[in-house]
Amino acid sequence: MGKIIGIDLGTTNSCVAIMEGNSVKVIENSEGARTTPSIIAYMEDGEILVGAPAKRQSVTNPRNTLYAVKRLIGRRFEEKEVQKDIALMPYKIMKAGNGDAWIEVRDQKLAPPQISAEVLRKMKKTAEDYLGEPVTEAVITVPAYFNDSQRQATKDAGRIAGLEVKRIINEPTAAALAFGLDKNEKGDRKIAVYDLGGGTFDISIIEIADVDGEKQFEVLSTNGDTFLGGEDFDQRIIDYIIGEFKKEQGVDLSKDVLALQRLKESAEKAKIELSSSQQTEINLPYITADASGPKHLNLKITRAKLEALVEELIERTIEPCRVAIKDAGVKVGEIDDVILVGGMTRMPKVQEKVKEFFGKDPRRDVNPDEAVAVGAAIQGQVLSGDRKDVLLLDVTPLSLGIETLGGVMTKMINKNTTIPTKHSQVYSTADDNQSAVTIKVFQGEREMAAGNKLLGEFNLEGIPPAPRGTPQIEVSFDIDANGILHVGAKDKATGKENRITIKANSGLSEAEIEKMVKDAEANAEEDHKLRELADARNQGDALVHSTKKALTEYGDKLEAAEKEKIETALKDLEEALKSGSSDKAAIEAKIEAVATASQKMGEKMYADMQAAQGAEAAAAGAAGASAGASAGGASQQQDDVVDADFKEVKKD
Repeated sequence: MGKIIGIDLGTTNSCVAIMEGNSVKVIENSEGARTTPSIIAYMEDGEILVGAPAKRQSVTNPRNTLYAVKRLIGRRFEEKEVQKDIALMPYKIMKAGNGDAWIEVRDQKLAPPQISAEVLRKMKKTAEDYLGEPVTEAVITVPAYFNDSQRQATKDAGRIAGLEVKRIINEPTAAALAFGLDKNEKGDRKIAVYDLGGGTFDISIIEIADVDGEKQFEVLSTNGDTFLGGEDFDQRIIDYIIGEFKKEQGVDLSKDVLALQRLKESAEKAKIELSSSQQTEINLPYITADASGPKHLNLKITRAKLEALVEELIERTIEPCRVAIKDAGVKVGEIDDVILVGGMTRMPKVQEKVKEFFGKDPRRDVNPDEAVAVGAAIQGQVLSGDRKDVLLLDVTPLSLGIETLGGVMTKMINKNTTIPTKHSQVYSTADDNQSAVTIKVFQGEREMAAGNKLLGEFNLEGIPPAPRGTPQIEVSFDIDANGILHVGAKDKATGKENRITIKANSGLSEAEIEKMVKDAEANAEEDHKLRELADARNQGDALVHSTKKALTEYGDKLEAAEKEKIETALKDLEEALKSGSSDKAAIEAKIEAVATASQKMGEKMYADMQAAQGAEAAAAGAAGASAGASAGGASQQQDDVVDADFKEVKKD
C-alpha cells in the first residue's frame, strides 16, 4: 500500500509532507521550495501554471491568475463575504446555476474545487517525484471553522485531483499533533492553537494527555472566522497606498487592474519586511499614466503605520479566543502553551496581542508554515495503521439542527461535540392528514433557522393520514470523522425511510465531479503530450545548432549533393520549429531526416578524428623512439666506461 500524504491546502500557500518511519519529511517542490503559492494561472495556449511560475506572471495576466480561491470554496454567490471579494479580486466571480460562487476565466466557468484541485495535483506530483511511486491517498486540512459545505467542497477538490481523501482534518488540530509528538513534555497539557493564515482564522483549545502509553489529542473547543487573514491585511495596505497616491497625484489606481496586481505584490512584500524592520519603501515606477505623462509611486511605510492600519483586524481575532476559552470550560491561566500557526503570526503586533490575551509568550519552536502539513502526515500514518500511539478526538465547530414550527432552529448536535457522533430525535406533523414532511438542515448558532446556513433539505413522503402531532418521525444526525453530516428521517409507523449525505442545495453533483475528474485526467494527458512536444522541439533546436556548426567545419569536404541534402533537411526542420507546429511526429520525422542526411558528414568527422588521433599517436611514438635512442646511446657510453683502479697514497 502506498503512503498517505498530508496536505495543507492553504489560502496563500500550500505544503505537503510524508512520514518516513517516525520522522516527518516536508517535501520540496520542483522549484526547490517547501511551500507552494496557492496561485493558478490559465494561459492563452491552454497551459495551466501552478505555484511560483503562476505568481511570477500575475502582474501581466491579472484576470486569468487566480489566488485566494479557498475563500470561495463551498460558498453561495449571495454570501456577503463573496460579494466583498467581487469588489476586490481582479478575476471575475460569477453565479453558477446552482447558486454557488464560481470563477470565469478565458470563457471557462470553473468551480472553486476544480481550481483548488490544480494546487492539490501539484502537491500530489511533488510527493510522487520524491517517493518515485504513485500517490493516491491523502489527508487534507481545512480551517476548523469551515462549515459542512466547505468541507465537502474540499473533499471534492481532492477527488478531482485524483486523490482519495482518507480524512479531512482541522488545521489547528493538525498543528497540535505536530507539536505534541515533537515535544517530550510528560503529563496532561492544555494548549491553545492560534492559527492566522492567508485567508482564515482559527483558535482551538486542545488537551494533550498520556493515556496508557498513547498520546490522546482531545479538542475541547474551536472558534474562528473563515474570512479573516493575511489577504485582508494586504488589502488594508493597498487601500492606504491608493488613498495616498490619489491625494498626491489625483489618480485613482483602484480602477486599474494591472496597477492593482503590482500593488498587491508590493503590499505583501512590505508587510513581510515590516515584521523584521521598522520601515520599508514601496517604489513602483510607471504605475500608471495620464495626459501629463507617466506616474511613479514612491511611498515609505513604517511598522507603526502598518499596525495602525490593521489594528482592528488583529482585535477581531481576540473575541473568538474568549469564546473558545469559555466553551472549553477552562481559564486563560490554565493554558500551558500557546502555539502560533500561519504566516501572519510572524507579525510582531500579532504576537504581542496573543501574549497580552493569554498572559504568556507564545512558543517559537513550531514552524508556522509547515506544522499543519506535518500534522496531516502524522494523521495519515495513523490511518494507514503504521502508528498506534496517537488518538485524535476532534469536534464539530458549529451547531447542527433542523427548522421546526415557526422557523425555529432546533439544535440536534451542539457545537464542540466530539466527532464522530450520532443523535436522534422524534418529531411530528404540524397539520392534520399531512402526508409528507420537508426536513431542512441548518448549521449555525442563531435561534431562528433563517439566520443560519442552510446545508440541505429533503422530503419524507407517504406518511399515513392522521391528526397533527400523531405520526412519529425520527430524525437522525450522524457526523463522520471528516466532520461531514449524514441525515436520515424515518416514519416509525410505516418504517419508511429517507437518508441523505448533506450536500448543500449548491455543491457539485456526482456527475459534475465525475466530469471534472475526467477533464483533469485529460489535462494530465495533454500536459504529458505538451511535455513530449517541448522535448522534441528542444532536441530539434539542439540538432540544428550542432549540424550547422559541423557544416561550417566540414561542409567543404562533402560532395555538393550530400551538402545540399543536409541543408534541405535542416531547412525543413527549422521551418517546422519556427511555425510552432504541435505535430510531434512531424518534428521527430524531420529530426530523423537531418540525422540520416548528416550520416556521411558524421563518418567524415569520425574519420578525421581517427586520423588526427593516429597522427598524434604516431608523433608521440616517434618522439618516444628518439628519446629511447638517446637514452640507449647514453647507456652504451656508460657500458664502455672502465672503472679505474686506484691506490690511496699515504704520505709519510
